[in-house]
Amino acid sequence: MSGLYFYLGGVMEFSLIEQTIQYFDGDSVVVFSSIDTSFDNQEIQGLIELNHFESKAGKLLSLNLVDGFKAKHVIVAGLGDAPITDKNYTKALVAVSAALANTKVKSTMIQQVEVDGRDQQWVQRTTARVMQNATYQIQKVGADSEEESSIENIAIQSSSDNAHELAQGQAIANGMALTRHLGDLPSNVCTPTYLAQTAQDMAKEFGLDCEVLEESDMSALGMGSLLSVSKGSIEPPKLISLSYNGNGNAKPIVLVGKGVTFDSGGISLKPGAGMDEMKYDMCGAASVLGTMHAVAEMKLNVNLTIVVPTVENMPAHNASKPGDVVKSMSGQTIEILNTDAEGRLILCDALTYVEKFNPEVVIDTATLTGAVIVALGKHHCGVMANDQALADDLISAGKSAMDTAWQLPLDDEYDELLKSNFADMGNIGGREAGTVTAACFLARYTKDYRWAHLDIAGTAWVSGSKKGATGRPVPLLTQYILDQT
Repeated sequence: MSGLYFYLGGVMEFSLIEQTIQYFDGDSVVVFSSIDTSFDNQEIQGLIELNHFESKAGKLLSLNLVDGFKAKHVIVAGLGDAPITDKNYTKALVAVSAALANTKVKSTMIQQVEVDGRDQQWVQRTTARVMQNATYQIQKVGADSEEESSIENIAIQSSSDNAHELAQGQAIANGMALTRHLGDLPSNVCTPTYLAQTAQDMAKEFGLDCEVLEESDMSALGMGSLLSVSKGSIEPPKLISLSYNGNGNAKPIVLVGKGVTFDSGGISLKPGAGMDEMKYDMCGAASVLGTMHAVAEMKLNVNLTIVVPTVENMPAHNASKPGDVVKSMSGQTIEILNTDAEGRLILCDALTYVEKFNPEVVIDTATLTGAVIVALGKHHCGVMANDQALADDLISAGKSAMDTAWQLPLDDEYDELLKSNFADMGNIGGREAGTVTAACFLARYTKDYRWAHLDIAGTAWVSGSKKGATGRPVPLLTQYILDQT
């Protein structure tokens, strides 16, 4: 009951075993403790009391040479109050992963845990995903080698054979690793051309169909909106499509990811402080590439297509100016009132283009608005949809994957804010409800199919000393796809 899977940073093997945890002879074992837990092992119980360990979620107690355990190192991980919540369990797993990395152990065994409202399949899939994702290392540009996690083998105590769930958890973590890696790369490396090459490499690895449209191809299709964003940059735009066929002639799920590899704001220039983080404006693109990687690795019985419009948004003598009017592929005209509202300008042409795939459903994901951070902070993605059942499915998938989304409205009253005297619409709707009016803009291009929009500007990366991409919403999107199979 084991599987070996590659990820960015090394190799890790997960397995399920029925062995009693006390007799595991690896480097360490992990036992879990809730507030009211009392251990049969008197030495552990005595050491917990001696150290005044309160079993708060994410807190750890490290013990060596505990009588009754073959492993030399025992980690007691706090889970908070009983019954054990999924949030507290994942918090404990992250803390355990960090502790194992610091102690340089190679093999460990994790005690079986009952999580309130979750079955053992969820526990095992989540354990593999969270622990492998926690080993992700940012790769410094130009470094001869990267620091790898020392953990090689993780055994999970189990009374049932759900190794399939471990493989799924690892596949999702692998997709997250790709997403995080692409997001963390600097924009002078991760260009539109680099994203196209990444898709082509994935197509070779998994036997996928890949097509990359060049600027001339997009011009011939009438993608004036998308091309208005890229024309101020020396980097050529790309429109990437990548298709996985695991379910015959069924209509595909189509994911669209915003791929602005650097967003200066264009002529509507952003403030200098924090502008370095605008390399993360392609995290929507990275997330759909990561989701495709996970789905292809899991070999799911589903048809999936991803579409990535990717550009660089720069100020230049030929860049779009506020007040310019452009025509989208749909034939609708747009007054560009702010060149920093560029994501919707590339997405609208991509959302018209995807009609060629006769989609079952279309979901776009984009770091689209700072307003979503004001509304929801850094915890939930914003979701808006023209189909309530689809919105409900995404919210449910997010809860299951611990990668949550919160629904915002998409009412006609908000759409009226996009009126323009000089075109069919403006590309912004003013200061009010910026996340909603951005979605209303996109909704004008999605009337012929079921569609949802995920605004991930608050969740795709973190700032500060731990700055880096998070890999979200790969867990949400892969769970949604798993739920459709």
